[in-house]
Amino acid sequence: MALKAEIVSIGSELVSGQSLDTNSRWLSAELGALGIPTAFHTTIGDDMDDNVQVFRIASQRADLVLVTGGLGPTQDDLTRDALARTAGVKLHEDAGSLAAIAALFARRNRPMAERNRIQAMLPDGAEAMPNPVGTAPGVWMKVGRAAFAAMPGVPYEMRQMFQEQVVPRLRQRRWVERVIVHRKIALFGKGESEFEAEALDLTARGRVPEVGITVHDATISFRIRGEGVTQEEAWAQTEETAALIRSRFGPLVLGEGTTDVVDALVAELNRTGATFATAESCTGGLLAQQITAVPGVSANYFGGVVSYANRAKTEFLDVPAQLIEAHGAVSPEVAAAMAQGARARFGVDLAVSTTGVAGPDGGTPEKPVGLVYLGLATPEGVETRRIEVGPEQPRDVIQRRSTKQALNWARTTLQSWPEAGGSR
Repeated sequence: MALKAEIVSIGSELVSGQSLDTNSRWLSAELGALGIPTAFHTTIGDDMDDNVQVFRIASQRADLVLVTGGLGPTQDDLTRDALARTAGVKLHEDAGSLAAIAALFARRNRPMAERNRIQAMLPDGAEAMPNPVGTAPGVWMKVGRAAFAAMPGVPYEMRQMFQEQVVPRLRQRRWVERVIVHRKIALFGKGESEFEAEALDLTARGRVPEVGITVHDATISFRIRGEGVTQEEAWAQTEETAALIRSRFGPLVLGEGTTDVVDALVAELNRTGATFATAESCTGGLLAQQITAVPGVSANYFGGVVSYANRAKTEFLDVPAQLIEAHGAVSPEVAAAMAQGARARFGVDLAVSTTGVAGPDGGTPEKPVGLVYLGLATPEGVETRRIEVGPEQPRDVIQRRSTKQALNWARTTLQSWPEAGGSR
C-alpha cells in the first residue's frame, strides 16, 4: 500500500488571508521528488481544540504528517501541547534543546527570555529535531499510524530542518526508495493547443517518462517526470525526451527551469555582446522593468523611454509630429519611428518599441482594444509587427503579452547574430 502524506499549516494569519502559505506547496514538491504523494493539505488557526482535532484525523488517515508553525515562544504557539494532547502524553523539558536555544542567544549576544524555555518542551516519547538557524526545535513523534514531523513556520528554518532532519529519518525507515525528478522546459511563440498538436506522442498517457504541458502568461512549459533508484538514474530517464523537445521546437525553446522570455533574451544579449534599448507607449515601462529585473544586464541594456503622450514621442524619440497626425499613434509607421528613435538616441545595436490600445476604452472598429504594433530597429533597418491580444482581455494582460512578444522578437533576432567578437 502506498504511503500517504498530509501537510498541516498552522497560523491564524494563514486562515484569515493575511499571509500566504508557501510552505505547503514547497513541501508537496519535495515529497513528490522523493516519491511520497501528498494526499491532504490542511490549514488551521491558533486554536487548541482545532489543532487537536486535526492532528487526530491526520493520525488516522496519513502515514506521514508534516506540520509547520506553532513552535514559537508565545501563547498562541500550540503545536507542542496539541501533539502531546493528541498522543495522550505529557510534556517535559529537553535539556539538549534548552542548551541549543541558550547557545543561539549567546552567539547573538542577546539575553534569553524566560519564555523561550517553553520551546525546549517536548512531548514524552518524541525526538527533538535540532534547529541550527532558529530558536524553535522541531518535533518528531509517532501518533496513531502516522509519523509526525513538526517544523517551524519560518520558511528558511523549515526548509533546512526538512532536508537535514526529516529526509534522513524517511530514508532510515525506507520510505524513500525511489527518486523522482521534474524538469521544466519553457517555450514561447505559439499557443498551447498548437504546441500540444505537435507533441501528441510526447504527452500520450502511459508514456515513460511522463510529459505534461502547462501554460502561464502565454509561456508554455513541458514538464518531464523522471524516476529512478538514484538522482542520476531519474535524471538520465529524462534526457532523451528533453533533447527531443529541444530539437523539435528549436528557436521556440526559451530554456530550462524558471527561464522565461526575458531571461532568454538577456542570455542572447550576453552571448552576442549586443546593446539594447526600448521605447514604450502602451506597455508603460514593463519592458524596461522586466529587463532590469535580471541581474547583470547593465552591460547590454542602455535604457528606455516611456513615451506615453504624443509629445513625448516627438521630443524624446524624434518621431515626426506629422507622422503621428497622418497615421495615428497606434500605427506601424509610428512603431517603426519609435524603435529607430530609441536606437539612435541610445546608440545601441538593437531597439524595440510598443504602441497600442490597452483599453478598456479608446478602441475603434479600425483600431480595437488589444491591437498593438511592435517595432524593431537593427543596423539592417527597421521592421514592424501587428499583434492582436484580443479586446476581451484585461488591460494588464494586453500589456504583459505585448511586452513578451516584443522581448521575444528581440530574442529571436539575436539568435542569428554571432557571439561577441565575431563579425556579422
